Amino acid sequence: MKSSTKWLLLVLLVIGALRSNAQQKSQTLTPQERDFAIKFLTETESGVFDKVKGLTKAQLAFKAAPDKWSVEDCVKHIASSETTLWAMGQEQLNQPSNPEKRADIKTTDQQLITAVEDRAHKSKTFAALEPENAPFKDIDAALASFKENREKLINYLKSTKDDLRNHVAVLPVGTYDVYQFIMLISAHTNRHTQQMEEVMKDPNFPKA
Repeated sequence: MKSSTKWLLLVLLVIGALRSNAQQKSQTLTPQERDFAIKFLTETESGVFDKVKGLTKAQLAFKAAPDKWSVEDCVKHIASSETTLWAMGQEQLNQPSNPEKRADIKTTDQQLITAVEDRAHKSKTFAALEPENAPFKDIDAALASFKENREKLINYLKSTKDDLRNHVAVLPVGTYDVYQFIMLISAHTNRHTQQMEEVMKDPNFPKA
């Protein structure tokens, strides 16, 4: 093999390696995706604390009906869901990436957020995430857990190089990538913050 031909092959191999490395790097989150997720998580975290600020015990415990949730119930559910939903995402990250499943994702990020936040659509939660089954003795414990886990998730997103888009979970309710799991967590928080607002607008909600 001529020397010039050998050099040409070497150059092509180097270019191929660089291209492969660039493709691997491109699989991490884009700056826009990262910024949006951090902002969304931060805003929905603040929304919970803003909503419960200054409420009395009677206001926190008020239920419009025996089968309805109180503000405290909503907070306990949010805190329980925070750990459960992210555990599902982490479990998927522990599996090999499966980009071939991306074609089965039928919902955009925004469509997912809109659907989860839509309070016109009611759904029954899992028994383990019912407020009475939450592992918190009171709302303070629930808020502390929520804040701790939300901050962990935000810090994770600030620096992660994990390939969130190409780890895809196939669930009975649909197919989603791990980034969308994070969107779901934040949108779910907002869904139940809206529920707290509904409780507080009830005509029988305590004045103090």
